[in-house]
Amino acid sequence: MPHISIKMIEGRDEATKQKIAEALVKTATEVMGVGEDALSVAIEDVPRADWIGQVFLPEIRGNKDRLYKKPGYKDV
Repeated sequence: MPHISIKMIEGRDEATKQKIAEALVKTATEVMGVGEDALSVAIEDVPRADWIGQVFLPEIRGNKDRLYKKPGYKDV
C-alpha cells in the first residue's frame, strides 16, 4: 500500500495541503494502477529554522541515492 509523506516548510493553508494530497493521489492511482483506497498521504509542517537539520541534512543530502527528484537549491 503506498504511503506518501511530504515535509514542507510551514505556512501553507489547509486548502493548499488538501489540493496537494488530491493531486498526488490522482497521479499515483493513474501511474501505479491502484485504487484511491490503497493510498494514504501525510503532510508534516517543518519550521523554516529547522529545515536544514531535520529535513535537508538527514533526508535529502543523506539519501541522495534514493531521491527521484533532487532540489534545485544549493547544497549546504
